[in-house]
Amino acid sequence: MNATSTLTLGGLLLALIILTCNLYPWYRGGREMSKLAMFGKGFGGAACAAACPGGILGWAHSRSGTVGNGVGERTSQATTGTNSAQALTTGQLVGLGATGAVVVVIAVTLVVLAYKEAGKKDRRRIIGGAYVGSTLCLTAGVAGALAWLPGALNGIGDGVVAAVQGAGLL
Repeated sequence: MNATSTLTLGGLLLALIILTCNLYPWYRGGREMSKLAMFGKGFGGAACAAACPGGILGWAHSRSGTVGNGVGERTSQATTGTNSAQALTTGQLVGLGATGAVVVVIAVTLVVLAYKEAGKKDRRRIIGGAYVGSTLCLTAGVAGALAWLPGALNGIGDGVVAAVQGAGLL
């Protein structure tokens, strides 16, 4: 499934609004990194999922832009009276292998566990981070900046497999 959603300026607008709503309290409140932790967990999990070429994680990532395009376009139209349906240049993370996929599943599982343990505010931050991370990975700029991620995930997975085999567990 190598499909990616086309992200419009409206979809980008929605992601940037959510990003701003998370960065503003952090900036005004002493800039403690712990205040961005839950948002960062969601963002990191979504960035890992963005490397998936298929499956439920790849499907969810490829549809994140579609979700925000309509909302962002209506927001732009209602607030400014301008059309924000112009498509942006899309990007995609490629190169995830089988061992990297194992790492992605574990990373996303850790985000889900953090979500289950979190309170109401932190759950919203995790979801917001996941949406922003997935949406921004649809842009050519962020996908290009994170082009190293699939290789790193594959390398971690290869290292785990080598360690398990070296310990005689496989």
